[in-house]
Amino acid sequence: MNSFIYKRAANQAEALREVAGNTGAKFLAGGTNLIDLMKMNVQQPGELVDINRLALKKIEKIPTGLRIGALVSNSEVANSKLVQGSFPVLSEALLSGASPQLRNMATVGGNLLQRTRCYYFMDTAFPCNKRVPGSGCPAIPGFNRIHAVLGASNKCIATHPSDMCVALAALDAVIRVESPRGAREIPITEFHRLPGDTPEVDTNLQPDELIVAVDLPSSAFAKRSGYLKVRDRAQYAFALVSVAAALDIKNGKIEAARLALGGVAHKPWRSLDAEKVLTGAQANAQTFKVAAAAAMMGAVPQKHNAFKIEMAKRAVARILNEVANRKAGGAA
Repeated sequence: MNSFIYKRAANQAEALREVAGNTGAKFLAGGTNLIDLMKMNVQQPGELVDINRLALKKIEKIPTGLRIGALVSNSEVANSKLVQGSFPVLSEALLSGASPQLRNMATVGGNLLQRTRCYYFMDTAFPCNKRVPGSGCPAIPGFNRIHAVLGASNKCIATHPSDMCVALAALDAVIRVESPRGAREIPITEFHRLPGDTPEVDTNLQPDELIVAVDLPSSAFAKRSGYLKVRDRAQYAFALVSVAAALDIKNGKIEAARLALGGVAHKPWRSLDAEKVLTGAQANAQTFKVAAAAAMMGAVPQKHNAFKIEMAKRAVARILNEVANRKAGGAA
């Protein structure tokens, strides 16, 4: 680990001043990802600005839905009655991730900024376009079992690791950020980026912007929602495939639908094609099978991960069926 400057910000204005014009500075919250990356020399920030004293730790109702502060822990969100009642998919996604100890430390803002767990990115003995642009992507000719089948490029086939973000993609979440230039809102679907020619840029967040909250708009489909994660072991493993599904069903007909996948792309993958199939259709096994096929249209497997395509189809159909048979805001 390299030497770095540590500063503890007393308030938001001070935190923003510290990073303004300082490209080597990073905000430090729970540190569950950043510190690991620093220990492995994957990232080497010159300054850490501790933001844990900032007043960003509330979960509160707002006129449009629910607002979750950026420093609320993953455990607090997962166990919140407000979240469990109106946005169950988010609670389920968070409880499927990491361990209780890590969820107690990890924050909402930090979770949004998680970096890939691609083996080649995490091991500096290998070249990696995400670490050193132009150095190459050894995952493409290498062992790529965990890698992307949707939205990849010839520069990078890494996948996004977060469970929470997949749920947020299915909930039309909005990320609220502030900087010395003022405040702005970023829809979750525009927050993370596909690799393209710049895989080193994970998000559309600017270096001097601070995530302050996540807004969840109220909706009928959000209350009838769920999360399914397929992984190599039951605990402490990242998704091979995951699916967040939300349905608004009236008299057996799907009035609105949201579907997002994890473990298959460089960002949480919102499937508009599957949503088109679902909206207006009957909530039955045949509809869910067609939607699952639509969700994986255009998938391109690598040498070792073709299994993900069929796995994802089955996972989509399964969680859609489960969610359709649930009561809004609760289990079946």
